[in-house]
Amino acid sequence: MDTAATVQVSGMTHVYVSDAQANPALENIGLTIRPGEFVSLLGPSGCGKTTLLSIIAGLIRPTRGQVLINGREIVSPTSRVGYMLQQDYLFPWRTIYGNAVIGLELLGRLNKETGAYVDHLLEEMGLAAFRDYRPAQLSGGMRQRVALVRTLAAKPELLLLDEPFSALDYQTKLQLEDLVVQTLRSRGKTALLVTHDITEAIAMSDRIILLEPHPGRIRREIAVPEHIRRTLPVEAREKPGFHELFHEIWQEFERMGGKEAET
Repeated sequence: MDTAATVQVSGMTHVYVSDAQANPALENIGLTIRPGEFVSLLGPSGCGKTTLLSIIAGLIRPTRGQVLINGREIVSPTSRVGYMLQQDYLFPWRTIYGNAVIGLELLGRLNKETGAYVDHLLEEMGLAAFRDYRPAQLSGGMRQRVALVRTLAAKPELLLLDEPFSALDYQTKLQLEDLVVQTLRSRGKTALLVTHDITEAIAMSDRIILLEPHPGRIRREIAVPEHIRRTLPVEAREKPGFHELFHEIWQEFERMGGKEAET
């Protein structure tokens, strides 16, 4: 066991079993994520990206293997892991503040101090003036910022991001990529992103784990060059070597027969 790791996945295999058949989703996955590292899971449909994320979140018990977060096994959902999804899932009848604190309420941890921290996050995300608005009054990008505040409110040890920008227009997506990376870096947060978008993975990540499908296996691990990863995502796309790395990964998709990767 790597005691310095935030996330350690060992011998992970998962099979979905129905009355008619058994469908292997993941096979012998092993990965380590260091404190403060931003890692992306990238691969075509059928490679088990979301299944792996759900197992790390404690939503699914794997057929074989284990997940450790800071040395403790994950066997069920926990506040130590924050999960941000493609849809914001804000309650329309609650205010923006009310939506942001709902996790703290469910954990029995909403008090003056934690409520003030949520207000601080809302201000940092440019949402302080909208504290008492309802979700229907906000744009899609603003709603995703509320979802990010809600995810950060409980101060999780690990953030899981399941294609959180894919429903947004391109300009808003780029703005949120920068905001998320800047926010997580400033707090030293560890994050794992699932995406189909090669450029997003390169621009946001320290390291990319490329999965191949049927069943999902790790094909390659790719370290993003330091001069790219030390910038924010929008700027990273213009750095030397970015497009060469994109084409290298794209060729891996071509060899796998993957058609789902986005440019």
